[in-house]
Amino acid sequence: MVVLTACPVGLRGDLTRWLLEISPGVFVGHVSARVRDGLWARVLAMVRNGRAIMVYSAKNEQHLAFKTFQPDWKPVDCEGVELMKRPLGTDDATMLGTPQNGWSYASKYRAARKFGR
Repeated sequence: MVVLTACPVGLRGDLTRWLLEISPGVFVGHVSARVRDGLWARVLAMVRNGRAIMVYSAKNEQHLAFKTFQPDWKPVDCEGVELMKRPLGTDDATMLGTPQNGWSYASKYRAARKFGR
């Protein structure tokens, strides 16, 4: 699987020779390791200022591995398991924290019924 963001149209067209584009910039397919490495080299040569992520099958605990080029989220090794680390910005800090009390109408309704309001 290859995911492209802000990449030239020619690169997308080039990848459709070997992979299926199931959504804009999302390519899937089953190719050999040699073809996969060739595709990644092609992506790196043509990506320019865009971003690219490749996820493929591997013989490890997760049964997959990542290759990235200029990603927002970076792959990190956590005790032998590869995870994607999301950078924390000022806007993201509130999204990643616990929800505030009463973050949905259902919780407000439930609290009102519980306390007889």
